[in-house]
This record gives sequence, C-alpha cells and structure tokens, in this order.
Amino acid sequence: MTDTPLFDATPPYRTATLALSHGHNMYFEESGRADGLPVIYLHGGPGAAMETSMRRLHDPAVYRLVMHDQRGCGKSTPAGELEHNDTALLLEDIELLREYLGIKRWIVAGGSWGTTLALAYAQRHPSRCMALVLRGVFLGSEAEMDWFANGVPMVYPEEWQQALQGRAAGPRREQLTALQLAVLHSDAAVALPAALALATYEWMAASVQPDATAIAAELTPSYTLPYQRVCCHYFLNRFFLAPGELLAGVEKIRHIPCHIVAGRFDTICPPGTAYALKRAWPEAELQIMPLSGHSSSDPLIALALFGVMKRLAGQFAALGRTV
Repeated sequence: MTDTPLFDATPPYRTATLALSHGHNMYFEESGRADGLPVIYLHGGPGAAMETSMRRLHDPAVYRLVMHDQRGCGKSTPAGELEHNDTALLLEDIELLREYLGIKRWIVAGGSWGTTLALAYAQRHPSRCMALVLRGVFLGSEAEMDWFANGVPMVYPEEWQQALQGRAAGPRREQLTALQLAVLHSDAAVALPAALALATYEWMAASVQPDATAIAAELTPSYTLPYQRVCCHYFLNRFFLAPGELLAGVEKIRHIPCHIVAGRFDTICPPGTAYALKRAWPEAELQIMPLSGHSSSDPLIALALFGVMKRLAGQFAALGRTV
C-alpha cells in the first residue's frame, strides 16, 4: 500500500447505531464530507466487518463515505446472531440506512461478499444506484463453493491441512462442511478453534504476500467466532440466493455504470467469475490486476480502486449536494 497514492486516513465524522427488524442493531459510520457525493461500501465475509482502510481510497473532500457492519457483524448487535439473518434482510437493511440518511441515490461499492450484496441490491433498487464498484466478484454459485472446497486447497495445501486440525481424510467438500458445522457448534470449546482455523486459512489465501503475524493479531477470538458463525451460516445456506440469480438479473441494471477490479491470482474469488459478469454485462469495465490476490490491500488492487473512485469523483462530484 505504500506505493499507492492513497489519501490520509481521516476519522469518521459520525458513528451511530440504527435499530433494525427482529431485534438487530446496525453500527454505521460516515466519513469525508457530510454534503459530499454519497457512496456506500459493503464489506465482505459474509460475517466480517467494515474495512476502515476504504477511507483512504475515497477523497474526503469529495465523498460522503457510508460504511456499516452487517447483521451479526463487527459492532452490530447481537454479535454472531444467525436468527433473522439472511440476504433478503441484509438488502432491506441497506435500503433502510439509505432512507434514514436521506440519500436519494448513491454509488454502491463492495468487496468479495460485498459485491454479491451490491449486485443484489442494485437489481432490487436500480433507481437508487449511480454506479457500482466491485472488487473480487462473488456470485454465490455452486461452482464457486466447489472451488473454495476443492480448488483453493490445491493452491494452499499446507494451510488447508492446518485448518482441518487432524480431521479424517475424505472428499474436501465434506471436510469443509464438517469444519463449518464445528464453527456453528453450541460449545465454544469446539466452535472457537474451528473458527480460528478456518478464518486463518481464508486470510492466508487472500493475499499474494500474506502477513501471518498481522493475520494472527487481527483474528482475535472475540472477532473471529461471530465472523465465522455468520460466514458458515451463509455458506451452508447457499447464500440465500437462487441458482444463477445474480447473472440473470444483470439485464435490469445494464444501464448503470459498473467498474470491476479483480486480482489475477485471487484464489478466493477467481477472476473467471468477474469475467463471467463482464460477459453478461458488456458495458461494464473490467480490470484484472497482475501479481494481485483477493485482498483490497494488495498494492495494485488498491491502486485500481483508487483510480476508479478518482474518476467517479470527477464525473459525479457536482451532484454531491443533490443526490
């Protein structure tokens, strides 16, 4: 990231919580300028939390950057709650937040699982979207789930064996399911080691140059168990999407400008998925960055996103006070 011309980190000018349905509460932040060009950035996972580093990719003199922790995630409460937690409700929450903030239209951006939500949200509320910015596209397909179970371990075999924690040999998809079910176990003594193992495996595979020490420091038990509970809940429920739903829905949103950034060596969300979206959406811009993985902190990924947001700022900044 040191080689990319990022903006200085600025603290949010507002932090708050918003009551949701079914006893959930959403934590959200706003940064940049209050009358700026609105953009919402949707975090990945499912189950992770907002990426505060995104503030450095958005010009604080131009953008009103909105980020929130999804149901059960980060500082939203109850942490790790799976009841009344599905994709349809997450989309309702995004729209509720937009209405609460008095934003008519905004740029919708996201990374990884956040791209899934961004596409689904745009297909339900196209009139609310000025543009889409997608990093590491994930469509929630069976092929992508099979890749995570069978393909990623071929690239990271040592990390996969460490994640299995001595579980019996067998088909990898069955091994992954067993690990995910362990994460959802009611006994924390079973769930926490499985959650830490699975999260470490994912994060080690997310960058072409992973920092194992930094990953271990960030994956604290209090963060990792709720995060992985939500992640496994969504994975085991096929992300609460119908097969092919998001590609089929592209026709509804082809008029919306779309900018896609993928890493050539992204093993979590391989660039073939981004390319499939591009083929269904010829008007979309696709950048596949060399020597880059899944992480938004990989230098060329950050540089590409920085460039996209700079261009959009030039195109839409004058609208900041009216959208």
